[in-house]
Amino acid sequence: MKVSLATHGGHLAGYHLSRPAQIVNAKSLPKDAGDELARLVEEAKATPASGDTRSDLARDAMSYTITIENGDPPVVLVQSDATMSPEFVALRNWIRTHAASK
Repeated sequence: MKVSLATHGGHLAGYHLSRPAQIVNAKSLPKDAGDELARLVEEAKATPASGDTRSDLARDAMSYTITIENGDPPVVLVQSDATMSPEFVALRNWIRTHAASK
């Protein structure tokens, strides 16, 4: 499994355009870290965004795209600062900590 995190928008939108996605390849992780990643992915996939998703409530909010590639068609999760579920935040933070490209 490979997961990637891309960041968009916010006050630093131009800065984020030039940054590559942060990527974690489960094959390069120790077994316990790979198991933790798989658990976080399943929890994030099962939990929808929370809160009000109307874009006018948080015009400068950051949005995050997590792409999960696991042999099937990729799964893409998109949430923003205004709507992130706790499970999405946990996965986003885990990717940030373990990404190959920092």
